[in-house]
Amino acid sequence: MRHHLANVVCIALLTATAGCDRGVQADAAQTLAQGMVAVTIKSATGAHRFQVESARTQDEQRRGLMFRTDIPRDGGMLFAPYPPSGPPQPASFWMKDTPTPLDIIFIRPDRTIARIAENTPPQSEIPVASGEPVNAVLELRGGRSLELGIKEGDPVSWSAAPTR
Repeated sequence: MRHHLANVVCIALLTATAGCDRGVQADAAQTLAQGMVAVTIKSATGAHRFQVESARTQDEQRRGLMFRTDIPRDGGMLFAPYPPSGPPQPASFWMKDTPTPLDIIFIRPDRTIARIAENTPPQSEIPVASGEPVNAVLELRGGRSLELGIKEGDPVSWSAAPTR
């Protein structure tokens, strides 16, 4: 059943992204089929829960949400650990080949928010920096942080990523 569901998701994603490079389509479909991670951010306005894709390997982190226009309202991508190996370090992301605005949330080793880059401009090659060493990054649909009252310093928790 799980294999069948993964095939259905892959076919739907490939159909929806017909204008993209076939290799990118297959990579994105594979990421979707591999599992989700539950993320919770506790802010002054309450606990906000998200079901996001997991980007743990260097290839997954390099690809991120490129070419994606189907980011769910409470979806996104968690880059954890970031970087895939090594100690926390300053991070820098860009939006090249990403057609959807994102909120990029940089997370400290103590799992509090270091910085939020809200509504990053699509397709931009301008680096978005963490400003300090981080060991995780959460990308959400653009505007969600402001909408939910999520702020720097808020605690973030997530479940362990599924085994691959």
